[in-house]
Parts: sequence; structure tokens; C-alpha cells
Amino acid sequence: MQARDSQEDARWQAVLERDRRQDGEFVYGVLTTGVYCRPSCPSRRPRRENARIYASPAEAERDGLRACLRCRPNEAAAGDVARLCRFIETHAEQRLTLAVLAQKAGLSESHLQRKFRHEIGVSPREYAETCRMRLLQEELRNGASVTKAAVEAGYGSSSRLHERAAKRLGVTLRAYRDGSPAEEIGCAIVPTRLGLLLVAGTSRGVCQVALGDRRDALLDSLRDEYPKAEIVKNSAQAKAWAEAVRQVADGLTGAANVPLDIRATAFQRRVWNFLMSIPRGETRTYSEVACAMGHPRASRAVARACATNPVALVIPCHRVIRGDGSLAGYRWGIDRKKKLLDAEKTTA
Repeated sequence: MQARDSQEDARWQAVLERDRRQDGEFVYGVLTTGVYCRPSCPSRRPRRENARIYASPAEAERDGLRACLRCRPNEAAAGDVARLCRFIETHAEQRLTLAVLAQKAGLSESHLQRKFRHEIGVSPREYAETCRMRLLQEELRNGASVTKAAVEAGYGSSSRLHERAAKRLGVTLRAYRDGSPAEEIGCAIVPTRLGLLLVAGTSRGVCQVALGDRRDALLDSLRDEYPKAEIVKNSAQAKAWAEAVRQVADGLTGAANVPLDIRATAFQRRVWNFLMSIPRGETRTYSEVACAMGHPRASRAVARACATNPVALVIPCHRVIRGDGSLAGYRWGIDRKKKLLDAEKTTA
């Protein structure tokens, strides 16, 4: 009982101080007005004997209280997390601890951790690590040495970086910087009803699928991604994979049974695995995908995972649409997305 009283005293002090860091940790009810509020609510503070502390809005509502119209304690501030994501992206080279991010967001560390994972699908630390790794890749692609790239991306001289990077990139940092010179990538380009289709892969599986109108542009894109790899045109394996993917492009089958050799974060992989479970002829909204994964507020993260899908058609990101039913963006053009969906509905 004493511990509970001590916690209530601490929470009441947070109410008196309008401490934004405690928003989401609890709410307080005002018995004389019949409303409940966030700790940071700007309204006048009630007398202590007229206030009651609740662990959640649901508890306050069970006591017959209604949400304050000023601070809206029953609504999640989704924009807070979106702004924090932008902050992480633009400060990826810094060591952003949970304490630093919580202070920036004006939330407690535990509340930020729960809220961020709920809306984005990963923890703040995992999101920051993804952004830092992306910055490292950019530095390496621009020709920086491994040491300089690591420092610029905020890794310092961590010996663990090489192990983490190898798992994320599939190659060593030096090999990535050099464009994976020892890698041999076979490719094939075939005509489809959506235009030209390029399918490329390593000995392990398909690593890139692209649609376009010009062969040279498709090949240039592949070389840009793997600048020092040995590109083998029209290899037997690539031609077989291209034929399997062409069946999808032409609406003849719902999936291409080909092995994949792609790099992904844990969240991307979860999204992509879900997309592959969407039946041909059906669509899901970004929000529905997020909800199905257990992260109902992570629709933006789902959209990013769709946009970064390197093997279109094999992983059917074209089956994800906006909540209002519009087709939204598609890397290979809205017209192609519409033709794909129309063909799939016809042949489902």
C-alpha cells in the first residue's frame, strides 16, 4: 500500500508540474467536472481531494468520466512519432539514446518505447540503426574508405560494426564499397504486357526485378546497384526466372516460384512476407497490412517497406492500396499497377 501511495504522490506531482513526459503513462480524473486529462493538460489544477489517478483512459471511463476536450487524452498523437522519425533520419550519425529521444518527444522512455513500436513496428533503437546503416551505405557508395564512412555514419571504430554490416548487407563493408566485385549476377530482359521486364539474380536467387520501356535504362539501373559486379546477360538461370516472373506480369499466375537473394530489415521482411500471402485478385490497404502485423499505427512504415521492395511482382507490393481505394504511388507507374490488378481480378 505504501508503494502505491508513493507512486500516486509522484504522479500527482507530475500533474502539478504539467510534465509532458508522463503523458501516456497515466491520466487523472477530476470528480467535480466529470472529465479526465493528460498530466500536461493546460487546464486549471483541481484540489487534490477532487482528483483521482488512473492507469489508462479506459479505467477513467469505467468510472463514468469523459475525455477532456482540450488535451484529448484518449487520442494518440501520431504526429509526434512521425516528427521523431524525421529527427532520427536527419541526425542518424549521432548516438541517439532512448533518453535523448524521449526528451525530444516530451515523453517518458517507457511510453516512447511502446508508442514508437506500436506505430512504426520497430523500436526507436532499431529505427535509428536502420537510418545509420543507410547513411553508412551512402558514404561507401560515394567512395569513402570503410573507416571514414564508419566515422561519418556515427559508428566510430566499433569492431562489432563489421559483423552487423555483414549480416545486414550480405557482404563485407569493403566488398560493398567496391560494388561486390567478386559477385556474378545473371540477368535477362523479356517483353510483357506491362513493357520490358528485367530479372537479375546471383547464384542464391533473384536480387532485382524491374519494369521499363528501354533495355539500356534497365541495365544501367542494375549496374548502378551493383557497379563492380560481373553482369552476365541472358544466363540460362536468369532466363528461367524471368519467364516465371513474366507469368505474373501478364496476369497468368499469382506468384512466381523463384528463390530470392535480398537484404532486408526484420520489419521489411515481415511486411514482404505478408504481401506474398495476399491472394491474387485481392488488395489490402496500408492500414490493413499494419493491423494484420499487430502494429495498427505503422501504415507509414508499411508504405516505406513497399516502396523499397527490390523484387516487384515476386513480392506483390502492387496489391497494397490507399485507405480511400486509390492506387497510390507505384515505382513502375500507376498505369502498370492498374493493369496488374485488373488482370489479376479477371483471372483470379
